[in-house]
Amino acid sequence: MKQGLSLRVSQHLALTPQLQQSIRLLQLSTLEMAQEVEQMLDDNPFLERRDDQAEREGFGLDQADTPVSAGEQISELASEAPEWTPSESMSAVSVNENHEERLEGATPIEESWEGDGTVELAPDDSEWGGDAPARNATGDEETASAAELARSDESLHAFLHDQARCLRLSEEDQAALYFVIESINDEGYLDDSLGALAESWMRMAMTYGAPQSDAQINMLEEVQQRLQTALNHVHHMEPAGVGARDLGECLRLQIMELRNSPEARAALLICQQPMELLAKRDVKRLMALCGLDDASVRQALALIARLEPKPGRRFVNLERQVVVPDVLVTRSGRGFKVVLNPEVMPRLRVHDVYANAMRQGRGGNSEAANASMQQRLQEARWFIKNIQQRFDTILRVSTAIVERQRNFFMHGELAMRPLVLREIADELALHESTISRVTTAKYMATPHGTFELKYFFGSGLGTETGTNASSTAVRALLKQFIASENPKKPLSDNQLSELLKEQGIECARRTVAKYREAMRIAPANLRKSL
Repeated sequence: MKQGLSLRVSQHLALTPQLQQSIRLLQLSTLEMAQEVEQMLDDNPFLERRDDQAEREGFGLDQADTPVSAGEQISELASEAPEWTPSESMSAVSVNENHEERLEGATPIEESWEGDGTVELAPDDSEWGGDAPARNATGDEETASAAELARSDESLHAFLHDQARCLRLSEEDQAALYFVIESINDEGYLDDSLGALAESWMRMAMTYGAPQSDAQINMLEEVQQRLQTALNHVHHMEPAGVGARDLGECLRLQIMELRNSPEARAALLICQQPMELLAKRDVKRLMALCGLDDASVRQALALIARLEPKPGRRFVNLERQVVVPDVLVTRSGRGFKVVLNPEVMPRLRVHDVYANAMRQGRGGNSEAANASMQQRLQEARWFIKNIQQRFDTILRVSTAIVERQRNFFMHGELAMRPLVLREIADELALHESTISRVTTAKYMATPHGTFELKYFFGSGLGTETGTNASSTAVRALLKQFIASENPKKPLSDNQLSELLKEQGIECARRTVAKYREAMRIAPANLRKSL
Protein backbone atom coordinates (compact mmCIF):
# COMPACT_ATOMS: atom_id res chain seq x y z
CA MET A 1 0.00 0.00 0.00
CA LYS A 2 1.48 3.33 -1.10
CA GLN A 3 1.34 6.23 1.34
CA GLY A 4 0.87 9.84 0.28
CA LEU A 5 -0.25 13.30 1.36
CA SER A 6 -3.24 15.18 -0.01
CA LEU A 7 -5.21 18.34 0.74
CA ARG A 8 -8.98 18.36 0.88
CA VAL A 9 -11.45 21.14 1.60
CA SER A 10 -14.68 20.16 3.39
CA GLN A 11 -17.37 21.72 5.53
CA HIS A 12 -18.95 20.28 8.65
CA LEU A 13 -21.20 21.55 11.41
CA ALA A 14 -19.69 21.62 14.89
CA LEU A 15 -22.14 21.61 17.77
CA THR A 16 -20.55 24.15 20.03
CA PRO A 17 -21.79 24.45 23.64
CA GLN A 18 -23.60 27.66 22.68
CA LEU A 19 -25.39 25.94 19.78
CA GLN A 20 -26.29 22.95 21.94
CA GLN A 21 -27.79 25.26 24.55
CA SER A 22 -29.73 27.15 21.87
CA ILE A 23 -31.23 23.91 20.52
CA ARG A 24 -32.13 22.70 24.00
CA LEU A 25 -33.80 25.96 25.00
CA LEU A 26 -35.78 26.01 21.77
CA GLN A 27 -37.51 22.70 22.46
CA LEU A 28 -38.36 23.43 26.09
CA SER A 29 -41.92 24.20 27.09
CA THR A 30 -42.84 27.34 28.99
CA LEU A 31 -42.70 25.60 32.37
CA GLU A 32 -39.42 23.89 31.57
CA MET A 33 -38.03 27.21 30.36
CA ALA A 34 -38.92 28.87 33.67
CA GLN A 35 -37.21 26.05 35.55
CA GLU A 36 -34.12 26.40 33.37
CA VAL A 37 -33.96 30.13 34.09
CA GLU A 38 -34.27 29.53 37.83
CA GLN A 39 -31.50 26.94 37.74
CA MET A 40 -29.21 29.22 35.74
CA LEU A 41 -29.85 32.09 38.17
CA ASP A 42 -28.81 29.83 41.04
CA ASP A 43 -25.72 28.44 39.31
CA ASN A 44 -24.27 31.50 37.57
CA PRO A 45 -23.39 34.52 39.79
CA PHE A 46 -23.10 36.80 36.75
CA LEU A 47 -26.77 36.37 35.84
CA GLU A 48 -29.54 38.26 37.61
CA ARG A 49 -33.06 39.44 37.09
CA ARG A 50 -33.43 43.00 35.88
CA ASP A 51 -34.40 45.03 38.94
CA ASP A 52 -36.55 48.14 38.96
CA GLN A 53 -34.84 51.51 39.08
CA ALA A 54 -35.84 52.05 42.71
CA GLU A 55 -34.27 48.76 43.76
CA ARG A 56 -31.07 49.62 41.92
CA GLU A 57 -30.91 52.96 43.72
CA GLY A 58 -31.29 51.15 47.03
CA PHE A 59 -28.19 49.10 46.28
CA GLY A 60 -26.26 52.19 45.24
CA LEU A 61 -25.79 51.09 41.64
CA ASP A 62 -24.93 53.54 38.93
CA GLN A 63 -28.10 54.92 37.33
CA ALA A 64 -26.22 55.91 34.20
CA ASP A 65 -25.64 52.31 33.10
CA THR A 66 -27.07 51.83 29.64
CA PRO A 67 -28.06 48.50 28.06
CA VAL A 68 -26.07 47.16 25.14
CA SER A 69 -27.12 44.89 22.33
CA ALA A 70 -26.92 41.13 22.42
CA GLY A 71 -24.30 41.20 19.67
CA GLU A 72 -22.10 43.49 21.75
CA GLN A 73 -22.56 41.16 24.71
CA ILE A 74 -20.90 38.32 22.87
CA SER A 75 -18.20 40.31 21.11
CA GLU A 76 -17.09 42.35 24.12
CA LEU A 77 -16.41 40.16 27.10
CA ALA A 78 -16.02 42.96 29.62
CA SER A 79 -18.64 45.33 28.24
CA GLU A 80 -21.42 46.86 30.25
CA ALA A 81 -24.12 44.44 31.40
CA PRO A 82 -27.06 44.15 28.96
CA GLU A 83 -30.71 44.38 29.82
CA TRP A 84 -33.00 41.92 28.07
CA THR A 85 -36.55 43.17 27.87
CA PRO A 86 -38.90 42.57 24.95
CA SER A 87 -39.90 45.67 23.07
CA GLU A 88 -43.19 46.15 21.32
CA SER A 89 -41.41 46.28 17.98
CA MET A 90 -39.69 42.99 18.71
CA SER A 91 -42.57 41.12 20.31
CA ALA A 92 -45.36 42.10 17.91
CA VAL A 93 -45.88 41.47 14.23
CA SER A 94 -48.93 42.53 12.23
CA VAL A 95 -50.29 40.29 9.47
CA ASN A 96 -52.58 42.16 7.09
CA GLU A 97 -54.76 40.92 4.29
CA ASN A 98 -51.82 40.86 1.86
CA HIS A 99 -49.64 38.97 4.37
CA GLU A 100 -46.83 41.50 4.01
CA GLU A 101 -47.44 44.44 6.38
CA ARG A 102 -45.31 44.54 9.55
CA LEU A 103 -45.32 47.00 12.41
CA GLU A 104 -43.21 50.06 11.78
CA GLY A 105 -39.99 50.34 13.70
CA ALA A 106 -39.28 46.62 13.89
CA THR A 107 -35.69 46.00 14.93
CA PRO A 108 -33.50 43.03 14.10
CA ILE A 109 -32.62 40.44 16.71
CA GLU A 110 -29.17 41.92 17.37
CA GLU A 111 -30.61 45.16 18.75
CA SER A 112 -31.37 45.61 22.42
CA TRP A 113 -34.83 44.80 23.72
CA GLU A 114 -36.40 47.65 25.65
CA GLY A 115 -39.83 48.30 27.08
CA ASP A 116 -41.99 47.58 30.06
CA GLY A 117 -43.84 44.54 28.74
CA THR A 118 -41.94 42.06 30.89
CA VAL A 119 -42.50 40.48 34.24
CA GLU A 120 -40.04 38.90 36.61
CA LEU A 121 -39.83 35.20 37.37
CA ALA A 122 -40.45 35.05 41.09
CA PRO A 123 -40.67 31.74 42.97
CA ASP A 124 -43.93 32.78 44.62
CA ASP A 125 -45.67 33.72 41.36
CA SER A 126 -48.63 31.53 40.59
CA GLU A 127 -47.63 31.28 36.94
CA TRP A 128 -44.13 31.27 35.56
CA GLY A 129 -43.21 34.73 34.39
CA GLY A 130 -46.47 36.17 35.70
CA ASP A 131 -47.40 39.01 38.03
CA ALA A 132 -50.53 37.38 39.41
CA PRO A 133 -51.15 38.66 42.96
CA ALA A 134 -50.94 36.21 45.80
CA ARG A 135 -54.15 34.98 47.30
CA ASN A 136 -55.08 37.07 50.30
CA ALA A 137 -55.82 35.76 53.75
CA THR A 138 -59.52 36.44 53.44
CA GLY A 139 -59.88 33.83 50.70
CA ASP A 140 -61.09 36.27 48.07
CA GLU A 141 -61.68 34.14 44.99
CA GLU A 142 -61.31 37.13 42.68
CA THR A 143 -57.59 37.37 43.47
CA ALA A 144 -56.95 33.62 43.53
CA SER A 145 -54.63 32.28 40.87
CA ALA A 146 -55.76 29.83 38.21
CA ALA A 147 -53.61 27.10 39.73
CA GLU A 148 -55.25 27.58 43.14
CA LEU A 149 -58.74 27.50 41.67
CA ALA A 150 -57.85 24.26 39.84
CA ARG A 151 -57.13 22.44 43.09
CA SER A 152 -59.66 20.54 45.19
CA ASP A 153 -59.15 21.04 48.93
CA GLU A 154 -61.32 18.29 50.43
CA SER A 155 -60.59 14.62 49.78
CA LEU A 156 -63.10 11.79 49.59
CA HIS A 157 -61.74 10.17 52.76
CA ALA A 158 -62.04 13.40 54.75
CA PHE A 159 -65.61 13.86 53.50
CA LEU A 160 -66.55 10.33 54.61
CA HIS A 161 -64.85 10.71 58.02
CA ASP A 162 -66.86 13.88 58.66
CA GLN A 163 -70.06 11.91 58.10
CA ALA A 164 -68.82 9.03 60.25
CA ARG A 165 -68.43 11.35 63.25
CA CYS A 166 -72.19 11.86 63.27
CA LEU A 167 -72.80 8.13 63.94
CA ARG A 168 -73.06 6.80 67.49
CA LEU A 169 -70.90 3.68 67.38
CA SER A 170 -68.82 1.70 69.79
CA GLU A 171 -65.03 1.98 69.71
CA GLU A 172 -64.74 -1.31 67.84
CA ASP A 173 -67.32 -0.28 65.24
CA GLN A 174 -65.67 3.12 64.86
CA ALA A 175 -62.32 1.42 64.23
CA ALA A 176 -63.91 -0.88 61.64
CA LEU A 177 -65.62 2.04 59.91
CA TYR A 178 -62.36 4.00 59.84
CA PHE A 179 -60.56 0.99 58.36
CA VAL A 180 -63.18 0.53 55.62
CA ILE A 181 -63.16 4.21 54.69
CA GLU A 182 -59.37 4.24 54.40
CA SER A 183 -59.54 1.17 52.13
CA ILE A 184 -61.71 2.96 49.53
CA ASN A 185 -59.80 4.17 46.48
CA ASP A 186 -59.96 7.65 44.96
CA GLU A 187 -62.74 6.65 42.57
CA GLY A 188 -64.98 5.61 45.47
CA TYR A 189 -64.68 1.82 45.07
CA LEU A 190 -63.64 -0.82 47.59
CA ASP A 191 -61.04 -2.88 45.75
CA ASP A 192 -60.40 -5.62 48.34
CA SER A 193 -62.92 -8.17 49.55
CA LEU A 194 -64.14 -8.13 53.11
CA GLY A 195 -62.24 -11.36 53.80
CA ALA A 196 -58.96 -9.80 52.70
CA LEU A 197 -59.69 -6.68 54.73
CA ALA A 198 -60.48 -8.79 57.81
CA GLU A 199 -57.18 -10.66 57.54
CA SER A 200 -55.29 -7.40 57.10
CA TRP A 201 -57.02 -5.85 60.10
CA MET A 202 -56.22 -8.83 62.30
CA ARG A 203 -52.54 -8.73 61.30
CA MET A 204 -52.42 -5.02 62.13
CA ALA A 205 -54.10 -5.62 65.49
CA MET A 206 -51.54 -8.23 66.48
CA THR A 207 -48.62 -6.11 65.22
CA TYR A 208 -49.51 -2.79 66.83
CA GLY A 209 -51.34 -4.16 69.86
CA ALA A 210 -54.72 -2.56 69.24
CA PRO A 211 -57.20 -2.83 72.15
CA GLN A 212 -59.21 -5.77 70.81
CA SER A 213 -60.36 -8.90 72.57
CA ASP A 214 -58.90 -12.34 71.85
CA ALA A 215 -62.24 -13.43 70.41
CA GLN A 216 -62.14 -10.70 67.72
CA ILE A 217 -58.57 -11.55 66.73
CA ASN A 218 -59.11 -15.31 66.56
CA MET A 219 -62.50 -15.34 64.89
CA LEU A 220 -62.22 -14.14 61.30
CA GLU A 221 -65.94 -14.39 60.65
CA GLU A 222 -66.76 -12.02 63.50
CA VAL A 223 -64.28 -9.46 62.20
CA GLN A 224 -65.66 -9.81 58.70
CA GLN A 225 -69.19 -9.31 60.00
CA ARG A 226 -68.11 -6.15 61.81
CA LEU A 227 -66.54 -4.87 58.59
CA GLN A 228 -69.73 -5.69 56.70
CA THR A 229 -71.69 -3.58 59.15
CA ALA A 230 -69.23 -0.74 58.65
CA LEU A 231 -69.54 -1.07 54.89
CA ASN A 232 -73.32 -0.84 55.18
CA HIS A 233 -72.86 2.47 56.97
CA VAL A 234 -70.61 3.67 54.13
CA HIS A 235 -73.21 2.68 51.53
CA HIS A 236 -75.66 5.11 53.14
CA MET A 237 -73.20 8.02 53.02
CA GLU A 238 -72.72 10.68 50.40
CA PRO A 239 -71.81 10.58 47.56
CA ALA A 240 -74.29 7.89 46.58
CA GLY A 241 -72.62 4.70 45.39
CA VAL A 242 -69.44 5.08 47.45
CA GLY A 243 -67.94 1.86 48.80
CA ALA A 244 -69.23 -0.32 45.96
CA ARG A 245 -67.22 -3.38 44.91
CA ASP A 246 -68.06 -3.13 41.19
CA LEU A 247 -69.90 -0.93 38.72
CA GLY A 248 -73.16 -2.84 39.01
CA GLU A 249 -73.29 -2.40 42.78
CA CYS A 250 -72.38 1.29 42.41
CA LEU A 251 -75.30 1.87 40.06
CA ARG A 252 -77.69 -0.11 42.27
CA LEU A 253 -76.75 1.94 45.34
CA GLN A 254 -77.48 5.15 43.47
CA ILE A 255 -80.79 3.84 42.11
CA MET A 256 -81.93 2.86 45.62
CA GLU A 257 -81.43 6.47 46.68
CA LEU A 258 -84.10 7.48 44.14
CA ARG A 259 -87.80 7.27 44.70
CA ASN A 260 -89.44 3.89 44.21
CA SER A 261 -90.67 4.51 40.69
CA PRO A 262 -91.26 2.01 37.85
CA GLU A 263 -88.16 3.33 36.07
CA ALA A 264 -86.04 2.76 39.21
CA ARG A 265 -87.33 -0.78 39.66
CA ALA A 266 -86.61 -1.56 36.01
CA ALA A 267 -83.14 -0.03 36.32
CA LEU A 268 -82.40 -2.25 39.34
CA LEU A 269 -83.28 -5.34 37.29
CA ILE A 270 -81.07 -4.20 34.42
CA CYS A 271 -78.08 -3.51 36.72
CA GLN A 272 -78.27 -7.11 37.91
CA GLN A 273 -77.55 -8.30 34.37
CA PRO A 274 -74.07 -8.46 32.76
CA MET A 275 -72.62 -5.00 32.24
CA GLU A 276 -71.74 -5.86 28.63
CA LEU A 277 -75.43 -5.75 27.71
CA LEU A 278 -75.78 -2.35 29.35
CA ALA A 279 -72.69 -1.01 27.57
CA LYS A 280 -73.96 -2.19 24.19
CA ARG A 281 -77.53 -1.07 24.97
CA ASP A 282 -78.83 -4.42 23.84
CA VAL A 283 -82.51 -3.64 24.41
CA LYS A 284 -83.82 -6.94 23.04
CA ARG A 285 -81.74 -9.16 25.32
CA LEU A 286 -82.43 -6.95 28.33
CA MET A 287 -86.14 -7.20 27.62
CA ALA A 288 -85.91 -11.01 27.56
CA LEU A 289 -83.76 -11.31 30.70
CA CYS A 290 -85.66 -8.78 32.81
CA GLY A 291 -89.18 -9.47 31.54
CA LEU A 292 -89.78 -5.83 30.64
CA ASP A 293 -91.28 -4.15 27.62
CA ASP A 294 -89.37 -1.95 25.21
CA ALA A 295 -90.52 1.37 26.69
CA SER A 296 -89.60 0.35 30.26
CA VAL A 297 -86.12 -0.76 29.22
CA ARG A 298 -85.43 2.49 27.37
CA GLN A 299 -86.67 4.60 30.26
CA ALA A 300 -84.48 2.60 32.66
CA LEU A 301 -81.45 3.02 30.38
CA ALA A 302 -82.07 6.76 30.31
CA LEU A 303 -82.13 6.82 34.11
CA ILE A 304 -78.90 4.79 34.34
CA ALA A 305 -77.18 7.14 31.89
CA ARG A 306 -77.66 9.99 34.37
CA LEU A 307 -75.87 8.15 37.22
CA GLU A 308 -72.22 8.68 38.24
CA PRO A 309 -70.03 5.62 37.53
CA LYS A 310 -67.18 7.01 39.69
CA PRO A 311 -68.58 8.53 42.91
CA GLY A 312 -65.20 9.88 44.03
CA ARG A 313 -64.48 11.71 40.81
CA ARG A 314 -65.26 15.18 42.14
CA PHE A 315 -62.98 14.67 45.16
CA VAL A 316 -59.87 13.71 43.25
CA ASN A 317 -57.26 16.30 44.13
CA LEU A 318 -55.73 16.98 40.73
CA GLU A 319 -53.86 20.12 39.85
CA ARG A 320 -55.11 20.72 36.36
CA GLN A 321 -52.71 21.82 33.68
CA VAL A 322 -53.06 25.55 33.24
CA VAL A 323 -51.93 26.41 29.72
CA VAL A 324 -50.17 29.76 29.37
CA PRO A 325 -49.90 30.73 25.68
CA ASP A 326 -46.54 31.77 24.28
CA VAL A 327 -48.09 33.82 21.46
CA LEU A 328 -51.18 36.05 21.37
CA VAL A 329 -53.09 36.63 18.13
CA THR A 330 -55.61 39.48 18.01
CA ARG A 331 -57.57 41.26 15.30
CA SER A 332 -55.95 44.40 13.94
CA GLY A 333 -58.11 46.09 11.35
CA ARG A 334 -58.61 43.64 8.52
CA GLY A 335 -55.57 41.63 9.55
CA PHE A 336 -54.12 40.04 12.66
CA LYS A 337 -51.46 41.07 15.13
CA VAL A 338 -49.05 38.42 16.42
CA VAL A 339 -47.56 39.28 19.82
CA LEU A 340 -45.30 37.39 22.19
CA ASN A 341 -46.90 36.87 25.59
CA PRO A 342 -44.91 39.08 28.00
CA GLU A 343 -45.87 36.88 30.95
CA VAL A 344 -43.67 34.02 29.74
CA MET A 345 -40.64 36.16 28.88
CA PRO A 346 -38.07 36.45 31.69
CA ARG A 347 -36.30 39.76 32.30
CA LEU A 348 -32.59 39.02 32.67
CA ARG A 349 -29.32 40.92 32.68
CA VAL A 350 -25.65 40.37 33.50
CA HIS A 351 -24.76 41.46 37.02
CA ASP A 352 -23.45 45.04 36.89
CA VAL A 353 -21.06 44.85 39.80
CA TYR A 354 -19.44 41.59 38.78
CA ALA A 355 -19.16 42.59 35.12
CA ASN A 356 -17.49 45.90 36.05
CA ALA A 357 -15.10 44.09 38.36
CA MET A 358 -14.11 41.76 35.54
CA ARG A 359 -13.60 44.71 33.19
CA GLN A 360 -11.35 46.47 35.68
CA GLY A 361 -9.27 43.34 36.25
CA ARG A 362 -10.42 42.55 39.79
CA GLY A 363 -11.61 39.02 39.06
CA GLY A 364 -8.89 37.31 41.08
CA ASN A 365 -5.16 36.94 41.63
CA SER A 366 -4.46 33.82 39.59
CA GLU A 367 -4.88 33.42 35.85
CA ALA A 368 -6.91 30.23 36.39
CA ALA A 369 -9.39 32.12 38.55
CA ASN A 370 -9.67 34.90 35.98
CA ALA A 371 -10.23 32.40 33.18
CA SER A 372 -12.91 30.60 35.18
CA MET A 373 -14.73 33.83 35.97
CA GLN A 374 -14.54 34.96 32.34
CA GLN A 375 -16.04 31.64 31.27
CA ARG A 376 -18.95 32.07 33.67
CA LEU A 377 -19.51 35.60 32.38
CA GLN A 378 -19.50 34.33 28.81
CA GLU A 379 -22.01 31.61 29.74
CA ALA A 380 -24.34 34.26 31.16
CA ARG A 381 -24.11 36.28 27.94
CA TRP A 382 -24.72 33.17 25.83
CA PHE A 383 -27.75 32.29 27.92
CA ILE A 384 -29.29 35.73 27.46
CA LYS A 385 -28.68 35.68 23.71
CA ASN A 386 -30.06 32.14 23.31
CA ILE A 387 -33.24 33.04 25.19
CA GLN A 388 -33.64 36.08 22.99
CA GLN A 389 -33.11 33.96 19.88
CA ARG A 390 -35.63 31.39 21.17
CA PHE A 391 -38.44 33.91 21.44
CA ASP A 392 -37.50 35.49 18.11
CA THR A 393 -37.78 32.10 16.40
CA ILE A 394 -41.13 31.40 18.06
CA LEU A 395 -42.42 34.77 16.86
CA ARG A 396 -41.21 34.18 13.29
CA VAL A 397 -42.75 30.71 13.09
CA SER A 398 -46.03 31.89 14.65
CA THR A 399 -46.23 34.79 12.19
CA ALA A 400 -45.69 32.43 9.27
CA ILE A 401 -48.43 30.11 10.60
CA VAL A 402 -50.89 33.00 10.90
CA GLU A 403 -50.10 34.07 7.34
CA ARG A 404 -50.66 30.56 6.01
CA GLN A 405 -53.74 29.80 8.09
CA ARG A 406 -55.39 33.21 7.82
CA ASN A 407 -58.71 31.64 6.74
CA PHE A 408 -58.80 29.67 9.99
CA PHE A 409 -58.48 32.85 12.06
CA MET A 410 -61.25 34.42 9.97
CA HIS A 411 -63.76 31.56 9.72
CA GLY A 412 -62.73 28.72 12.06
CA GLU A 413 -61.82 25.05 11.68
CA LEU A 414 -63.72 24.51 8.45
CA ALA A 415 -61.37 26.94 6.70
CA MET A 416 -58.16 25.23 7.85
CA ARG A 417 -55.82 24.46 4.96
CA PRO A 418 -53.26 21.61 4.73
CA LEU A 419 -49.86 22.59 6.07
CA VAL A 420 -46.64 20.67 6.64
CA LEU A 421 -43.45 21.60 8.44
CA ARG A 422 -41.53 21.77 5.18
CA GLU A 423 -43.53 24.80 3.96
CA ILE A 424 -42.72 26.89 7.03
CA ALA A 425 -39.11 25.69 7.02
CA ASP A 426 -38.61 26.73 3.39
CA GLU A 427 -40.23 30.11 3.96
CA LEU A 428 -38.08 30.96 7.00
CA ALA A 429 -34.89 29.27 5.71
CA LEU A 430 -34.84 26.94 8.73
CA HIS A 431 -34.56 23.19 9.09
CA GLU A 432 -37.65 21.04 9.60
CA SER A 433 -36.29 19.83 12.93
CA THR A 434 -36.13 23.44 14.12
CA ILE A 435 -39.79 23.99 13.18
CA SER A 436 -40.69 20.77 14.97
CA ARG A 437 -38.94 21.95 18.15
CA VAL A 438 -40.63 25.34 17.99
CA THR A 439 -44.13 23.92 17.55
CA THR A 440 -43.84 21.35 20.35
CA ALA A 441 -45.37 22.36 23.70
CA LYS A 442 -45.80 25.98 22.52
CA TYR A 443 -49.31 27.45 22.53
CA MET A 444 -51.06 30.24 20.67
CA ALA A 445 -54.08 32.16 21.98
CA THR A 446 -56.42 32.96 19.09
CA PRO A 447 -59.95 34.41 18.76
CA HIS A 448 -61.16 30.78 18.46
CA GLY A 449 -59.32 29.47 21.53
CA THR A 450 -55.85 28.38 22.64
CA PHE A 451 -54.12 25.78 20.49
CA GLU A 452 -50.72 24.13 20.33
CA LEU A 453 -48.70 25.30 17.36
CA LYS A 454 -48.69 21.75 16.00
CA TYR A 455 -52.48 21.99 15.72
CA PHE A 456 -52.13 24.18 12.64
CA PHE A 457 -50.24 21.47 10.75
CA GLY A 458 -52.18 18.67 9.13
CA SER A 459 -52.24 16.35 6.15
CA GLY A 460 -54.49 16.90 3.16
CA LEU A 461 -57.23 14.87 1.49
CA GLY A 462 -57.89 15.04 -2.22
CA THR A 463 -60.92 16.84 -3.61
CA GLU A 464 -62.76 16.75 -6.92
CA THR A 465 -61.25 20.07 -7.93
CA GLY A 466 -57.72 18.69 -7.61
CA THR A 467 -56.91 20.65 -4.45
CA ASN A 468 -56.44 19.31 -0.93
CA ALA A 469 -58.62 19.68 2.13
CA SER A 470 -57.06 19.76 5.58
CA SER A 471 -57.68 16.81 7.88
CA THR A 472 -58.61 19.31 10.60
CA ALA A 473 -61.31 20.78 8.38
CA VAL A 474 -62.58 17.28 7.59
CA ARG A 475 -62.84 16.48 11.30
CA ALA A 476 -64.77 19.69 11.88
CA LEU A 477 -67.10 18.80 9.02
CA LEU A 478 -67.67 15.31 10.45
CA LYS A 479 -68.45 16.86 13.81
CA GLN A 480 -71.07 19.07 12.18
CA PHE A 481 -72.66 16.12 10.37
CA ILE A 482 -72.89 14.11 13.60
CA ALA A 483 -74.23 17.07 15.59
CA SER A 484 -77.07 17.59 13.10
CA GLU A 485 -77.97 13.92 12.60
CA ASN A 486 -81.28 12.37 13.62
CA PRO A 487 -80.68 10.90 17.11
CA LYS A 488 -83.01 8.01 16.36
CA LYS A 489 -81.15 7.16 13.14
CA PRO A 490 -77.48 8.17 13.58
CA LEU A 491 -75.20 8.28 10.58
CA SER A 492 -72.92 5.32 10.00
CA ASP A 493 -69.32 5.67 8.86
CA ASN A 494 -70.34 4.76 5.30
CA GLN A 495 -73.01 7.44 5.29
CA LEU A 496 -70.54 10.00 6.63
CA SER A 497 -68.11 9.04 3.86
CA GLU A 498 -70.84 9.58 1.26
CA LEU A 499 -71.69 12.99 2.74
CA LEU A 500 -68.05 14.00 2.44
CA LYS A 501 -68.04 12.90 -1.20
CA GLU A 502 -71.04 15.13 -1.80
CA GLN A 503 -68.88 17.98 -0.49
CA GLY A 504 -66.18 17.02 -3.00
CA ILE A 505 -63.84 15.37 -0.43
CA GLU A 506 -62.59 11.85 -1.11
CA CYS A 507 -62.50 10.12 2.28
CA ALA A 508 -62.74 6.35 2.75
CA ARG A 509 -64.86 4.73 5.44
CA ARG A 510 -61.77 3.59 7.36
CA THR A 511 -60.48 7.17 7.40
CA VAL A 512 -63.84 8.39 8.68
CA ALA A 513 -63.73 5.79 11.47
CA LYS A 514 -60.18 6.86 12.37
CA TYR A 515 -61.15 10.53 12.59
CA ARG A 516 -64.30 9.70 14.57
CA GLU A 517 -62.34 7.65 17.11
CA ALA A 518 -59.71 10.39 17.39
CA MET A 519 -62.49 12.84 18.31
CA ARG A 520 -63.85 10.28 20.83
CA ILE A 521 -67.22 10.02 19.14
CA ALA A 522 -69.08 6.75 19.64
CA PRO A 523 -70.15 4.62 16.65
CA ALA A 524 -73.66 4.84 15.28
CA ASN A 525 -75.12 1.98 17.35
CA LEU A 526 -74.03 3.69 20.60
CA ARG A 527 -75.13 7.15 19.50
CA LYS A 528 -78.65 5.98 18.91
CA SER A 529 -81.09 7.95 21.02
CA LEU A 530 -82.52 6.27 24.08
